[in-house]
Amino acid sequence: MKAFVLAAGFGTRLRPLTVSIPKPLIPVLNIPSLCYTLFLLKEAGIRDIVCNLHYHADAIVRYLEEQDFFGMNIMISEEKEILGTGGGLKKCESLLKDDDFVLINSDIITDISLDALIKAYRRSDASGVLMLHETPQAGAIGHIGVQNGMVKDFRNMRRTELRSDLIYTGTAVLSPDIFNHLQTGFSSIVDTGFTGLIDNGGVASYVHDGLWQDIGTLEEYLYSSTHKNRPVLELGNRMQNALGIRPHMLADDARISPEATVTSSVIGKGCQVGPGAIIENALLLPGVSIDERQIVSNSIVYTEGIITLNQVITENPGS
Repeated sequence: MKAFVLAAGFGTRLRPLTVSIPKPLIPVLNIPSLCYTLFLLKEAGIRDIVCNLHYHADAIVRYLEEQDFFGMNIMISEEKEILGTGGGLKKCESLLKDDDFVLINSDIITDISLDALIKAYRRSDASGVLMLHETPQAGAIGHIGVQNGMVKDFRNMRRTELRSDLIYTGTAVLSPDIFNHLQTGFSSIVDTGFTGLIDNGGVASYVHDGLWQDIGTLEEYLYSSTHKNRPVLELGNRMQNALGIRPHMLADDARISPEATVTSSVIGKGCQVGPGAIIENALLLPGVSIDERQIVSNSIVYTEGIITLNQVITENPGS
């Protein structure tokens, strides 16, 4: 089985971080977010991957080349003009049309076993299965309408009036039948492919009740890094076995003065923290220097500046 990884987006909700860093390379506990997707695929024995790229494509390709593609066969589909989730997949029809395949986003953190999702798809006799996750924030994120275990609607766009506390997680197993419903040019896979499958063959649901986190906003990104990091750290052994890397709070080459205080924070590669500095509930991206006696709290620090977030998230939508 092959996989299609969606990695072409602009990551607009993570700006200004994504002005210089593409979202698939945004570090989550010092590991690029893309790696959390690749480890799931490799763990499931999926080695043949098609990955669409657009924004900062060169940086992503360079990173993968430096890692020797983690021993996987990753084919790059670069989009000169961004095609959206539907058009991007349609562009790769010739590479994926011969068999069922996994569709997965490049910016999700989850402990799902893709083997379990694939087995659910094969049991369903449907044309696709979507991994869903229950959250009280479903109404704000985008609830999924489900009836008798089958996906029927997204945000009530089909006027079914079906509502739930379930959201789509950006992970699915699909029949190549989906290509019959996709459009060339810019389009959404929900509006075209998923809707087409719902009406022709059906789309099953698979509810994952374990770890699922989205780093879609700056608040979620900081919260996941500082307050909700234990489940991610617990992926360490699985990631080490699959890719040879693991999430960690403190980069090996970071230099922290013994007179500094660091609590509930992630310190990135090449960072320096001066004496007397206080770092709490903060995320320091690679290459950041914190001056002597500087106080950083509830903030994301990157080489171009500091983003202080006053909004306190009490429950991560992806928890």
